[in-house]
Amino acid sequence: ASIGALSLTFGGGMFMHKYSGGGQLLCLGVVTVLYVMLTWWRDIIREASFEGQHTSAVQDGLRLGMILFIVSEVMFFFAFFWAFFTSSLAPVFNIGGVWPPAGLEVISPWGLPLLNTVLLLS
Repeated sequence: ASIGALSLTFGGGMFMHKYSGGGQLLCLGVVTVLYVMLTWWRDIIREASFEGQHTSAVQDGLRLGMILFIVSEVMFFFAFFWAFFTSSLAPVFNIGGVWPPAGLEVISPWGLPLLNTVLLLS
């Protein structure tokens, strides 16, 4: 799994910067990660459905793991938006005291970003 993730990351970077072999490494990483995911899910389903190995302790662990994952995602987005609003509502002198920083070309929030937000919330 870690070799697949490494291949995926390096292949993606190489592909975006147009290095030779980047596309092949990216495809190798995607195939490896998909293979690991599918075989892992197959084993989990087999253990739960046919072998009855998911005891109440295992089910509680899976439930707790999902809860912790969701909590970590909430904390990540909270920190992300905290940093964004801190930078935009109280810009520091390093960026000239204005938001967005001078010389930065920004996109209109009423086009594609609004459509993406509507799709995300629906």
